[in-house]
Amino acid sequence: MSAPSIQTAIPKRRYQFGPYQVVLLGEVESPDPVRYQFILAFVRPGATKPDFFITSEKNPRARAAEGSHRMRVWQVQGDVECGSSNAYGNADSFVDAAFAEATIPLGIVGVAPVRVM
Repeated sequence: MSAPSIQTAIPKRRYQFGPYQVVLLGEVESPDPVRYQFILAFVRPGATKPDFFITSEKNPRARAAEGSHRMRVWQVQGDVECGSSNAYGNADSFVDAAFAEATIPLGIVGVAPVRVM
């Protein structure tokens, strides 16, 4: 499975999204060549680790005109970049956009995420 490599990260918030438990991670340390601002990790019921991720990644200087951060969706089939925006550097804006992006691949429509921590 395609997934971001996480050495350390701090859980910032937790959500329930349909059947998924979701954790917003910040202060991410990773050996990956990108710098993660935030990672949303989605855990299926009964699973012990996430199998779906959405990341906010700092854009390289060469792409700064597109926005300071880009969003990427990671799932079993691979990862797909979903555009850039300055808003993805802010936790609230990133979370709102990420949950909207997750609805179709996860098949969760008409359900709002509920913050539980």
